[in-house]
Amino acid sequence: MKHPGFSWSISAPRDPEFLAPLKRKPVKKVAVFRKEHFNAAHRLFNPAWDDRKNAEVFGKCSNPHYHGHNYELVVKVTGVPDPDTGYVMDMKVLSTITAEEVLARFDHKNLNLDTEYFRHLNPTAEHIAIVIYDLLRARIDKDLELKVRLYETERNFVEYPA
Repeated sequence: MKHPGFSWSISAPRDPEFLAPLKRKPVKKVAVFRKEHFNAAHRLFNPAWDDRKNAEVFGKCSNPHYHGHNYELVVKVTGVPDPDTGYVMDMKVLSTITAEEVLARFDHKNLNLDTEYFRHLNPTAEHIAIVIYDLLRARIDKDLELKVRLYETERNFVEYPA
């Protein structure tokens, strides 16, 4: 069936002219994102300070019985799309890595008590983002840029690296 103003040839070249810029180096970088959610409890506390000082600095976040958050995690991976797949990174692989490295360790956990990472490190959003970054960085190709954004609340979030 013919359409007005459009012609198609079975013998069209394998690499049409419009694809030429994508085949040349350097190709523009693209960012892909994976969003995850996890729930965790924590207590912000400096053991070198007394309860009064901790309450003064950390407020309700220093509750000795802990408190929880519904964290939103956004993982950003930036790189040049692979010429064979068109992917910067296979999103199924990024999903699996994030589930194994972050969700399995932190979801429905008390960060202070249930994880090795925060037994001696105050589990602030800043520290949590850095730990998540390090866990993911170890499993993501070093040629790809990685950035982690962690929402502790809808209005409070951190990003690493800055």
